[in-house]
Amino acid sequence: MTQSLPILSLVTWLPIAFGVAVLAVGNDRSPAAARWTALVGSVLGFLACLPLWTGFSTAPGAGMQFEELKAWIPLFNVNYHLGVDGISMPLILLNSFMTVLVVVAHWKVVTDRVAQYLAAFLIMSGLINGTFAALDAIVFYVFFEAMLIPMFLIIGVWGGPNRVYAAVKFFLYTLLGSLLMLAAFIFLYHKTNGSFEILDYHKLPLGMTAQVLVFLAMFMSFAVKVPMWPVHTWLPDAHVEAPTGGSVILAAITLKIGAYGFLRFNMPIAPDASHALAGFMITLSLVAVVYIGLVALVQADMKKLIAYSSISHMGFVTLGFFLFNAEGVLGGLVQMVSHGFVSAAMFLCVGVLYDRVHSRQISDYGGVANTMPVFAAFFVLFAMANSGLPATSGFVGEFFVIMGAVKVNFWYAFLAATTLIFGAAYTLWMVKRVVYGEVANENVAALKDVDARELVFLVLLAACVLAMGVYPKPFADVMNPTIHELLKHVATSKLS
Repeated sequence: MTQSLPILSLVTWLPIAFGVAVLAVGNDRSPAAARWTALVGSVLGFLACLPLWTGFSTAPGAGMQFEELKAWIPLFNVNYHLGVDGISMPLILLNSFMTVLVVVAHWKVVTDRVAQYLAAFLIMSGLINGTFAALDAIVFYVFFEAMLIPMFLIIGVWGGPNRVYAAVKFFLYTLLGSLLMLAAFIFLYHKTNGSFEILDYHKLPLGMTAQVLVFLAMFMSFAVKVPMWPVHTWLPDAHVEAPTGGSVILAAITLKIGAYGFLRFNMPIAPDASHALAGFMITLSLVAVVYIGLVALVQADMKKLIAYSSISHMGFVTLGFFLFNAEGVLGGLVQMVSHGFVSAAMFLCVGVLYDRVHSRQISDYGGVANTMPVFAAFFVLFAMANSGLPATSGFVGEFFVIMGAVKVNFWYAFLAATTLIFGAAYTLWMVKRVVYGEVANENVAALKDVDARELVFLVLLAACVLAMGVYPKPFADVMNPTIHELLKHVATSKLS
């Protein structure tokens, strides 16, 4: 389905263009121009995405939509090829929506190098959209690697005391993993007699050994990005040191690129290897769900607790994918979108408190509901969603994954369901000590409730969490045709 209007190019390059414009007009003596330019750019970027939703066909077998194809490097047959399906399109909308919220959330908070800070988010937003839309392996790789640079700067320049260590660790983990992915792309390029088209790779008949090697090479890149246990250790450091906006985009969006990679590359290119290694993937996922959930229980820092919570919830996503049934994959995809809303909301709530008290330690709070009742209501709602409360988005994806797991193995479902217990335990433990009880100290007593700006992003996220929890059908309708096509493809052996 080729469109005359290049919508995907628009959603990719418009935020990048506005990011450059923010750098051009903004300076610290007059940051208002940078803020307003960034807000206009982020809103226009989100509005440009809406035709992807309204014009998306949910007919079975619709395939890639809104495609754009132009020759880029003819010598190596590299094409600027973009397109979306039911897997990538919702993630592009999620990313563009989160960019608007980050700009609004940091309207007053960041006062140092304002233009550079906001420009980094806009440029990263465009690069992430390009990553999700890319249908050429080299285009994907360029976007995939380029998006590391703005996040590296966000953590390294505006982060906490150990920001340089966290930024370098984040960069090295992701870069080293992706070099193996590039090697896999070069191997596939030669196997297809000179094509970097991702959809050509899906049709490539590979032997079992080749499939396993390709799977493992790409696994190293995407597992670090998710991150899966045991290559997850960079994430808590990055979250703790990153400014609030960095944590929001990191948790809500960039982790999803790793999970997306499994669906776009590993499973369709190496289906037999995916089946053969499913037990390995499910084991790692369940370790993340159970073990990392227990690790979250002992955290004293709110951001570190939510960071470990993210790893545990992303374990649910990879578990769902490698069950190879419609319920599991749909649950994993819904969980990706839901986790985007919920994790962003949790980090923004911590940011609201940090802006006032300049501490993320749970022990420094207590009785916040007495001085910030409106904020406390939102914080508790998002905590319930993080725990998987029915009628919130956090429940829907986990429920589908558990249903899919029951079909495969009861004990998979049993272990996966423990996240509902551990999630409630560590989230409610934090909420009880931060929100409830008597006013703990003078800092809490002096707190002022949320202002209009903070209310905007809290209300928007609450609406998303509740709407998706109560009525997830629009998301399922978009995702299901692509899921069924993927499972049909993965069920067909490529072994000759």
